[in-house]
Amino acid sequence: MFLGIRFKSMEKSLMTFSLAYSTLYWQSPNLERELTLLKTSGWHGWETRQSLDWLGSAHRVRRICQAVGIEVAAVCGPNVTLSTTDAVHEINKRRIEFASDLEVSVFMTKGPGRFDRSTTNQDLDQMACVYEDLAVYAKPLGVTVTFHPHVNHLVDSADEWRKFMSRLGQCQLCFDMSHAVHWGCDLTQAVHDFRHQISYVHLHDYKNGNSVQLGEGMMCDYPTFLSTLKNIGYEGWITVCPGQAEAPVSEKIRVNRAYLKSIGY
Repeated sequence: MFLGIRFKSMEKSLMTFSLAYSTLYWQSPNLERELTLLKTSGWHGWETRQSLDWLGSAHRVRRICQAVGIEVAAVCGPNVTLSTTDAVHEINKRRIEFASDLEVSVFMTKGPGRFDRSTTNQDLDQMACVYEDLAVYAKPLGVTVTFHPHVNHLVDSADEWRKFMSRLGQCQLCFDMSHAVHWGCDLTQAVHDFRHQISYVHLHDYKNGNSVQLGEGMMCDYPTFLSTLKNIGYEGWITVCPGQAEAPVSEKIRVNRAYLKSIGY
């Protein structure tokens, strides 16, 4: 079974997007138990960031997902650097290979952290070369590499974001609305600006400077944002990143899915 293809269930046929849950806070999960929780709560997929030492082989992960009836939305890798000769570049290639073996079409990674100086055009050029190298490597393996913009990283403003995206040809965009909001972007305009490069989407929520569960902070008009994605023809994964607040895994899973249901998804 190809995990990158959505299950043809009646529930999903009525929806525009596939909905996934980011497991960024799951360090060493019991996959069978946690993925079953996701499935029974109405999630279609999950984003994995765990060590391959913990996950095991692609065969093992595929077997568990098929037994539960859930998909892997994306495989994530460590932050890139500005050089293709650094060890992390090879680590990302191994994770791209893992995604390919798992038949997952999206690989996501972030850029390097912010330097103690202003970002230069040369920095952006070098970072683009790294991402393009990964994207070219991934393409024949059936994997699309996506850049995840993030505050306090090398790209850390709306202007730097636009400049960096203009340097990319093969690499696509993970559109994370929270960082766009932090940079003061108009989300509707940003979606239209990057509509040809969006291959993956993240939803977050923040309140009083802290990440919270979706709907608790209302850092954007989520229905309008999702409608804008629909209007440009986006039909890929929408992945929710849960808040950091101390709460049982099951509660975060339930609350975030309940909010999406409350707005029609």
